[in-house]
Amino acid sequence: MGVSRETPAALAARYGLPGSTVGQLDRLLDALEAEPDPPTTERSREAATRAHVADALSGLEIEDLAQADRIADLGAGAGFPGLVLAVALPAAILDLVESARRKAVVIERLARAAEIDNARAIVARAEEWGRAPAAAGGGAGHYGAVTARALAPLAVLVEYAAPLLTIGGVLVAYKGARDGGEERSGDEAARAVGMEPLEVRAVKPFGGARNRHLHVLRKVSDTPPAIPRRPGMAVKRPLA
Repeated sequence: MGVSRETPAALAARYGLPGSTVGQLDRLLDALEAEPDPPTTERSREAATRAHVADALSGLEIEDLAQADRIADLGAGAGFPGLVLAVALPAAILDLVESARRKAVVIERLARAAEIDNARAIVARAEEWGRAPAAAGGGAGHYGAVTARALAPLAVLVEYAAPLLTIGGVLVAYKGARDGGEERSGDEAARAVGMEPLEVRAVKPFGGARNRHLHVLRKVSDTPPAIPRRPGMAVKRPLA
């Protein structure tokens, strides 16, 4: 793959981030490399800079995401893109929703190591978090943006995201090569849950990156009361 030219300093400059973010990203990368229980194979500094930091920051190309005050990162895994977005957007609140407690513990550990104070791990299924009202401590209707990376097909993601979003909020799905069938199904499912597709933006988060796309869908009307369905149904029986 060759030597990566991406560094936290170069990426911060590329996206116009303050110098203070460089130290946080450095600490995050150091903590991931030293993590004793990493839920990711991309943990060396060079690989993680490309696969996690650069890739996450590409989401800032979507203005609605860059300006959101509350963001939910679904299926957060090892904490990406959520932890990186929290560093880049210090005025925003990031909730990293992860059903596996083991992974959530790692997320919290990495956040502490990098001194990321505006992010937390939520141990819950996306459907459970979207069903619980914000007034009761849940996530329903609470977010201006939802992100997801390598989690599920678009038809599933819109069902996860719609209940969490405010009207006008956006889902930003980090995806690889485009798939016409997946996109058509995603568009159909989006209409069923009060969302509509906005754009599919090609991005190049690092040198040599290929087939990287951000799928952006906006919530335009209230989510039907039956959505989200019980955990697992979106995967077993997609709306499209």
